[in-house]
Amino acid sequence: MNTHLLAMQLMACQGCLGAFDTLYHHELTEALPQRAGAARELAIHALRAMIYSALFIGLSAWVFQGAWALLLLLVFVVEIGLTLWDFVVEDRTRLLPATERVTHTVLAMNGGAFIALLALDTPAWLALPTKLVWQPQGNLGVFLALCGIGVGLSGLRDALAARALGKRAALAPQAVSFGAAGRSFLVTGATGFIGQFLVRALLRDGQRVTVVSRQPRQAAFLFEGRVDCVASVDELAPSRRFDVVINLAGARILGWRWSARRRAQLRQSRVALTDRLVDWIGAAEHKPAMLLSASAIGYYGVQERGDDRILTEDAPPQAIFMSDLCREWEAAAQGARVHGVTVACMRFGLVLGRQGALPMMLLPIKLGLGGPLAGGMQWLSWIHVDDLIAALGHLCLHGASGSYNFTAPESVPQAQFSRVAASVLRRPYGLPTPGWPMRLALGEQADLLLEGQRVMPDRLLKSGFVFRYPQLESALRSLA
Repeated sequence: MNTHLLAMQLMACQGCLGAFDTLYHHELTEALPQRAGAARELAIHALRAMIYSALFIGLSAWVFQGAWALLLLLVFVVEIGLTLWDFVVEDRTRLLPATERVTHTVLAMNGGAFIALLALDTPAWLALPTKLVWQPQGNLGVFLALCGIGVGLSGLRDALAARALGKRAALAPQAVSFGAAGRSFLVTGATGFIGQFLVRALLRDGQRVTVVSRQPRQAAFLFEGRVDCVASVDELAPSRRFDVVINLAGARILGWRWSARRRAQLRQSRVALTDRLVDWIGAAEHKPAMLLSASAIGYYGVQERGDDRILTEDAPPQAIFMSDLCREWEAAAQGARVHGVTVACMRFGLVLGRQGALPMMLLPIKLGLGGPLAGGMQWLSWIHVDDLIAALGHLCLHGASGSYNFTAPESVPQAQFSRVAASVLRRPYGLPTPGWPMRLALGEQADLLLEGQRVMPDRLLKSGFVFRYPQLESALRSLA
């Protein structure tokens, strides 16, 4: 059998597997370009991607003879060394999900196979005069060249992301005080977008943190072993002492249609978990002073187009699912009051950060496709993640109770949001997008995107909290 052809076919498989690993794991599930501490891993990925890009393009149509064959062998040695280094860095910085570990194992085996097959050809190539010989591989060669272009672009993306993360790490994070140093905090939902910011802010402030996570080993890796991790509230002994409990747990609200099964899952992840947390508080020998529990401005339902009323914390809920879910969630948290615990419910608006919903919202704008969605008149109430963490610390310091809107003072129509984002990103604005396909695909869930609420953080402002990013443009510029 032609070993060179087999090596090329295995390289094509390597390109497909690598594309899956990059898109599904590195971009979607792990979000490495936004993950603090991933700069070194991304830099290694960038260098390996550039090497693979040269290999794919070079071997797609050329034969390396003479001294070129020695250069090819040297490239193989460097690639193997980078792969081993990547394994070490990954094991030190994060706990890989099972699918990524399997994919990496298959990639290593497949890569070793095509490198070994090509190495078998090098003695014959070394005996030939030094030159690159044009030898196209037909459609297989075209596919390999396309793989080379794709992996090269991926490497450029990783290099830019590593550079951005390095610059971000050099910036001093916003200092937030949560009270006297050394207090004990229990945090649920700590591995989520907001939870990661919160835990790191607590650690910087000198607090002791215990997190509840379904994947405690992953949480331990994420926070570099600086937090105590438990898999569920049921593992907490009644003798454990916590000064403040912060409840951020909840399954992602955007996703599959809100079928009866999906609604039950959303209630289970929010209401049922909060009930268990309150039950533990009731059984605890030392009650926490305060429970801060997440909610959302979905509590207020939706505002019709043209309705410019400003909603404060006194506005009533509506008889729709998103409103009912938030109301039940808050009622479960308020159950801790009977145990003498101060309870504050935080109604989050759209949280702007380098993770969460914002990257997906900005993607069409970055591609030059930004414009009004379904007319663009729906109100969008947002908050910068730094202000959210600072406001959370503000409540801890002041022992506040009741419900608080966690939104910036400035709400904007969706069209204005896209216009400001396009200006910040230096992209064109104006391409309208109809809302009916989204309504058809998502059903009632589409209200989260096609309808809105004009919400004011009335109680936060009256309590003396000062926003660092009160206006949208400055918030987006800080993240761009």
